[in-house]
Amino acid sequence: MPPERKRMAGLWEREVGGLPPRNFANAFMASKDFVQSLSIHKRLRKHRGCVNTISFNGDGRLLLSGADDRTVVLWNWVEAVPTVSFHTGHSNNVLHAQFMPFSDDRSIVTCAGDGEVRHSQIQEGGHATTDKLVELEFAVHRFAVEPGSPYTFYCCCEDSSVWLFDLRGKNAVELFKCRAADHFTADATELFAIAIDPMKPYCFAVAGSDEYVRIYDTRKIRLDGNSIFGHPTEHFCPPHLISENKDGITGLAYSQTSELLASYSHDNIYLFSREHGLHFNNIEVDERLLMDGTNPLSCCRDELPIPKTFNGHQNQHTIKGVNFLGPNCDYVTSGSDCGRIFIWRKKDGELIRVMTGDKHIVNCVEQHPSGIVVASSGIDKDIKIWEPGEGENPSIAPVDKVEEDMWLSSSSDSDGFFYNDDLEYAMDLDDIYVYGNGDEHSSEEDEDTSSEEDDDGDNSAKEDNDGDNSAAGEGGADCENSAEDVSDG
Repeated sequence: MPPERKRMAGLWEREVGGLPPRNFANAFMASKDFVQSLSIHKRLRKHRGCVNTISFNGDGRLLLSGADDRTVVLWNWVEAVPTVSFHTGHSNNVLHAQFMPFSDDRSIVTCAGDGEVRHSQIQEGGHATTDKLVELEFAVHRFAVEPGSPYTFYCCCEDSSVWLFDLRGKNAVELFKCRAADHFTADATELFAIAIDPMKPYCFAVAGSDEYVRIYDTRKIRLDGNSIFGHPTEHFCPPHLISENKDGITGLAYSQTSELLASYSHDNIYLFSREHGLHFNNIEVDERLLMDGTNPLSCCRDELPIPKTFNGHQNQHTIKGVNFLGPNCDYVTSGSDCGRIFIWRKKDGELIRVMTGDKHIVNCVEQHPSGIVVASSGIDKDIKIWEPGEGENPSIAPVDKVEEDMWLSSSSDSDGFFYNDDLEYAMDLDDIYVYGNGDEHSSEEDEDTSSEEDDDGDNSAKEDNDGDNSAAGEGGADCENSAEDVSDG
């Protein structure tokens, strides 16, 4: 049956009650039509800085966000209004925030560029109390919450440490430090990403400033003397990057079937399965084995299976996540340095859609746990809610314009600055995602400036629309794309 007739048959079954609502939603979200019909339907405005983290609660009624203004906001995203907002107590940009499961959405953990991990509890009336669980010397970028546990979670830090937290006793234990695998020295690997395998919650992956994704089994983390030591049970790396020491990883995401996405800073996004593991291929990895290009690993590159590749986006300027879309992880999505959202089909790596999501850079793309909704955020102060149907703008970037923007990337500055015609200034990227420049805000200050920010938000809406309309031309920078066609939906 042609696709159009299949859609009409599905709509008819749904209308007469023959197709349950959840099954209908899942079937639609798994279709190419879902991807091509997304457009911006709402903009959530409250923050006064870059929005670095967004996540839905378990049933999808609430959206949690954290930003450079060091606040977190709980949103009723359907009505596009904040239900609770509070200052976290962090002295630097909030980099990640998550609801703890089975806490009635009142228990929230946050980490930030100040090296602190904090626990906030929302009381009756919306008042929030915060406690500092640990303070480290370097930025803490990401959490991984143990599935089904309202108390335990892991985090990774720029000093290479991995920590385990238990909120019942407010305990914080450093499990181990992740050492670089390509030097004789004990150089640390800065960690930017951590994710727990949903099928094997005793296993988690970490990645950072080198090319290797490391898998750890908590059952095998042992006590050696007075210190806790962990040795990876598996390593993943695209064959052509082995021993190169030229790249790093900013984002990790597990699928429902333990497939693992890794987003590289100067390369592509790769999908690893069990058969791509170096240990699985009888290659034992240690500090000496990966020292230089003459080691056994570099000699067996051609014999290793090549993971599925998703290319076209750029990921050099901020710490970007990567994610799956669809009820069965049917698609892969990521933000990009050019302010666009890229969506690929997982089964063959085809680039399906490129759409404008930010005037500057998109860092986060998150899917609703059950509904046909996607949220995105980045350098802009607002959060975009994407749903099927006509919205503000289709915001589609034709592939030829994306390739044109690749040429514009030659204007990038090698000292950590990038230039974009829409920005009209150079932006120091260190200030974007880690280091805050402003003074600490009090809740009173937030209250006093909220009306002013609302006015700014009204003005920014017009700017955003202008950005959407111009993005296909000179607005974007630094994007490249190897796909031959992107549908305009």
